[in-house]
Amino acid sequence: MPVPSTGALPGSQRLSLLLVEDDRADALLVEELITDAAIDIDFVWSQSIADAASKLSAARPDCVLLDLNLPDAQGIDALRRVGDLDSTIPIIVLTGLNDEHFGVSAVASGAQDYLVKGRVDPEMLRRAVLYAIERKRAELTAVDLHASRLRAQENARLERGLLPSPLLHDNPGVNIVTQSLPSRREALLGGDFYDVVQTPDRTVHVMIGDVAGHGPDEAALGVALRIGWRALTFAGLRGNDRMRQLDRILTTERPGRGTFATLLSVALEPDTGRFSAVRAGHPGLLVHGGGTVDWLEPAAGPALGLGATEWPVNLLQLDDGHGLLLLTDGLFEGHAGRGDERLGEGGLLDLARSVATLPGPDFVHALISQADARARPHGGLTDDIAVIRVERSAR
Repeated sequence: MPVPSTGALPGSQRLSLLLVEDDRADALLVEELITDAAIDIDFVWSQSIADAASKLSAARPDCVLLDLNLPDAQGIDALRRVGDLDSTIPIIVLTGLNDEHFGVSAVASGAQDYLVKGRVDPEMLRRAVLYAIERKRAELTAVDLHASRLRAQENARLERGLLPSPLLHDNPGVNIVTQSLPSRREALLGGDFYDVVQTPDRTVHVMIGDVAGHGPDEAALGVALRIGWRALTFAGLRGNDRMRQLDRILTTERPGRGTFATLLSVALEPDTGRFSAVRAGHPGLLVHGGGTVDWLEPAAGPALGLGATEWPVNLLQLDDGHGLLLLTDGLFEGHAGRGDERLGEGGLLDLARSVATLPGPDFVHALISQADARARPHGGLTDDIAVIRVERSAR
């Protein structure tokens, strides 16, 4: 988030100053001080908070000089009301000789400085205005930095919910590789999510999904679906029973009626290599092993959230020495050529075959790196990426 401007840097251009002061003699004195201060300042005078509000709506000054005794506001209330008009404008409070304690209180309440009437010379005024502008700039920068750190912490918590560590037995019978590449173009999370769990019967359940859209709402929905899938899996739901409950979770939690999610769920028996695949609008998967890669596209049903109640359950076999690679479409939807040309599933398969001789972890890393490199000259990858590779371990 960009820091709101607090005006020009000192000495770079003419500054503008709004004086809020009901006493004409004091206003003339300030104007004389500005004239003698050897600094280019456009001076505007208001006699009340109401008049200042009108002038602020017409043109934003670089600094406000504020008297604390006005016809329509007194003391700290005057400071608060001017601050409410535009919180990014630095304010210097003017106090009388007997009210210096109000100046101290005003600084504690948000003013950048205070000046005592009758004790101000041109140089003091010049320095106070320039320092107030810079103090306010530093204050806004610090606030923005704090907000950025909070957003980063929130994103990290969401990422942990979207992309958890696999929950497996001590000797699971499989090797798992996971990797993600979040897009930070908008500094927001997308809706990619995955999970890997092993149930007491040793079946390894692998899931990957993608909520349509980008941002915290989609990420939060992805977390809800991921947690729901894990809970339903440990509760013993499989196939269409599990998918129907996930569809209920999505329609209950989604931010709008148009939100949907794709999902691919695989259940692999490590001892036999048999596995089932249920696909709800999600891309297919790669089968990697023996120095080659093939594209596997089991029969699919509609995405979650589109009103479906049935999804095909595919029963398949994974050969020894081969791994299943589940992925999200960000891996192949990046621009890879002129115009709107994208890498696509065919281009991804060609990339995968070019690195097919690499072992599992290196294969996953190389595939993502090459897809990223292919898209970089054309604006880079525009979507989050999540990849899981599962392979039966040697017996």
